[in-house]
Amino acid sequence: MNYSWLLAAVALLIGALITVQTGSNARLKEAFGEALPAVIVSSSLGIILLAGVAVGSRTPWPSWPSLAGAPWWGWLGGALGAIYAVVAVLLAREFGAAPLTALVVTGQLVCSVVLDHFGWVGFTEHAMGAGRLVGCLLMVAGFFLIARF
Repeated sequence: MNYSWLLAAVALLIGALITVQTGSNARLKEAFGEALPAVIVSSSLGIILLAGVAVGSRTPWPSWPSLAGAPWWGWLGGALGAIYAVVAVLLAREFGAAPLTALVVTGQLVCSVVLDHFGWVGFTEHAMGAGRLVGCLLMVAGFFLIARF
């Protein structure tokens, strides 16, 4: 049985939840007065949740050789996630949910097309054809339609 439609629905839901996360973190920033404490509290809650799931599911911790064998760019995820969280919190009120999300998703898509084209950071190579380029341009146009700059 093909569950692609279900996986696509889960991905769509996760995308929606990222927007809710940004708004939630922005509200914490307003309550705390600063972005960094808000993101630290939010991220700490996420770490506690993940640790609980790992313990509850008895997920084994990787060995030292496995940790040492990870490529240097494999360690960027946490730092990039932290940078995203802080910047999104700082920009959320300025742009609003729709324009900020449109910018973030457009940035993700354009970067994804480049990463796929060159096969960087572990992605399988997928050529940057005309369809992908037009898709990127349509995303940029969609941003301008949403943001009305």
